[in-house]
Amino acid sequence: MPTEPAATSAGAHLSESQIRAILSQVIDPEIGVDIVALGLVYRIVVAPEQLLIDMTMTSPACPMGEMILDDVHAVLAESLPDSLQPQVNLVWAPAWNPSMMSETTKQHFGWTPET
Repeated sequence: MPTEPAATSAGAHLSESQIRAILSQVIDPEIGVDIVALGLVYRIVVAPEQLLIDMTMTSPACPMGEMILDDVHAVLAESLPDSLQPQVNLVWAPAWNPSMMSETTKQHFGWTPET
């Protein structure tokens, strides 16, 4: 019977890009775009026994903020070993702005920077 390979340390085999891929499953329900493409994920630190994520919302008054955070915790719980408990910090500095979106997302919304 096949089993998943055990990591010697909880986060030892995870990379920042793998965590970003996991987080890209979380869609902002008001905008319809994932939180990574929106530029809401500011920092990911993967260490052998720790996963730290700093993220924000498009606005401190975001009515879907709690739901998005719940979705973040849910996709991480589904994808990470039980022994790795992520720390997700909601931060407000720097304030989010449209320039933080991926190029594809900027094009999708027709956003161009003010010159």
